[in-house]
Amino acid sequence: MSRILVVDDDWLVCSAIKAVLKTAGHKVVIADGATSGLKALKETPFDLMVVDIFMPHMHGLESISLFHKSAPSVPLVAISDYVFAEPRTQAPEFLLMALKLGASHCLKKPFTTSALLYIVGECLETAVASELVAQGT
Repeated sequence: MSRILVVDDDWLVCSAIKAVLKTAGHKVVIADGATSGLKALKETPFDLMVVDIFMPHMHGLESISLFHKSAPSVPLVAISDYVFAEPRTQAPEFLLMALKLGASHCLKKPFTTSALLYIVGECLETAVASELVAQGT
C-alpha cells in the first residue's frame, strides 16, 4: 500500500482523488494548501505527491518547486485547471513548466479516473525501479 499526499485548495478535488486512490488500495492524506501539505510531508514519509499548481498564497508554480525541494526523491504529479479569462490570450504551458521544476508527470483537470490511476501507477513503478537500482539489486 503506497502513501500518497494530495494537495489542492479545492476540497471536492481532494475528496474525489482520495476516493479513487483509496479504492485502488492506497493510503491517502489530503491537505487543503501548501502550508498543511508541507507540514504533512515533514511528519510522514510519502511515496507520491499529487499537487495543484495554483493555490492561494502561492505565486504560480511556486507550489511545485517547494514540494519538489522538500522531498526531491518523491515523485510529484502536478495538476491544474488554470485557464485565462480572455480566450484569445495564449496560455503559458504551465504543466510543461511544472515538469521543468521537478514534477514527474502532469494532469490537466478535469482528468479521468483511469488517467489518474495510470499516472500514479507509472510514478510508483518508476520510483520502485529507481530505488532498486540505487540499492544495487
